[in-house]
Amino acid sequence: MAKQNFGLIGLAVMGENLALNVERNGFAVSVFNRSTDKVDAFMEGRAKGKNFFGAHSIEEFVDSLEQPRRILVMVKAGGPVDAVIEQLKPLLAPGDMIIDGGNSLYTDTERRVQDLESLGFRFIGMGVSGGEEGALNGPSLMPGGTEAAYREIEPIVTKIAAQVDDGPCVTYIGSGGSGHYVKMVHNGIEYGDMQLIAEAYDLLQAGAGLDHNQLHEVFKDWNQTDELNSFLVEITTDIFKKLDPDTGGPLVELIRDAAGQKGTGRWTVISALELGVSIPTITAAVNARIMSGLKEERVAAAQALTGPTDSYEGDRQTFVNQVRDALYCSKICSYAQGMALIAAASKEYGYNLDLGETARIWKGGCIIRAGFLNKIKKAFDENPGLPNLLLAPEFKQTILDRQDAWRTVVATAAKLGLPVPAFSASLDYFDSYRRDRLPQNLTQAQRDYFGAHTYERLDKAGTFHTEWGS
Repeated sequence: MAKQNFGLIGLAVMGENLALNVERNGFAVSVFNRSTDKVDAFMEGRAKGKNFFGAHSIEEFVDSLEQPRRILVMVKAGGPVDAVIEQLKPLLAPGDMIIDGGNSLYTDTERRVQDLESLGFRFIGMGVSGGEEGALNGPSLMPGGTEAAYREIEPIVTKIAAQVDDGPCVTYIGSGGSGHYVKMVHNGIEYGDMQLIAEAYDLLQAGAGLDHNQLHEVFKDWNQTDELNSFLVEITTDIFKKLDPDTGGPLVELIRDAAGQKGTGRWTVISALELGVSIPTITAAVNARIMSGLKEERVAAAQALTGPTDSYEGDRQTFVNQVRDALYCSKICSYAQGMALIAAASKEYGYNLDLGETARIWKGGCIIRAGFLNKIKKAFDENPGLPNLLLAPEFKQTILDRQDAWRTVVATAAKLGLPVPAFSASLDYFDSYRRDRLPQNLTQAQRDYFGAHTYERLDKAGTFHTEWGS
């Protein structure tokens, strides 16, 4: 039998779709799964008649591949990835490569890169975004590891990635765990984006009384603008028009309001705390999902805790436009926070990341793909040292022009008793960043008072301590 060009382990839906994508782009693929009945089902189903080999043992799988072997692992992050790697190690030859395409924690990827490269193998930690459809038709790919390892898989990943006007949505991210780090922050931005959209929906439905048909039209209009055109707004438009076959009403209104999470948003917040980077919008989005999980408590609390009973009484179209502007301003802040975190990690871990190129590969395939990523790429291309997206001329002027609407929306939400944690966090981020003086001078005085932590002064150099109570 002729040897196959590429191997894939893990035939859940993402694995299957990536395997089909690789084969469709001209490569012979071997597949293996711990449950071999999945291998048989795949070979008799979606892979039938295509250039696949289905292995029934890890040894048969490895033996079916040409050298140097290139093996994509699509299993659950954590222990399962390590288990597969340990199975493969004794069977591989120097120069063979393992690619982890799951949502692994970047520190795990750092460890695996060091371990496998020291043994003469190659290892790539590759973030994959786009869901099932993206995996099949073209995802955004974020591979990190040694550049030499990336160059070996470049002919494959550039073909299977989403294609946009300026190239495939893949690039060499950087060393070590950088690929999975960038994917983690991508997911953190995704949390922020989704929460902001949910708050806009709540304001328009619960606040202004728009029904599902009106919401569909509003989001459809928004998706046709340069500012808000995006995959997430597009699918939200579709969601509002989907009716429940049993009741005839909008299906979204029958879904239990408790959101799940798989950890990448939480990891993003933890990393930001460790690096000392402020990401309040993303943190608010993670907190909102946690709060949503308290469904039974909230149902009980709703009977005991009261709030405003007012409804929005102004012009509804004016309010729709204000919410649109607030959503865009908040979205800019969410991306600004994510990019600032990536920049800080690049410096701390020596990743040498290109922020403009990072924005470019998110333009297609991935969940946060959006029209305004072109503007983000342009901002960092023009000024690679840009400390914050809020200072880029176009984004700065956008927020200055729309901040009145943004403030009105947050104030209206407070008056109506509607929680908008991500809108509010974004506005607080903007207001904190734009002020040359914050009240933490008092915080420093308090720290010095109770713990002799010292402080610095504005009018003279040095470090000072005061006996405040004397």
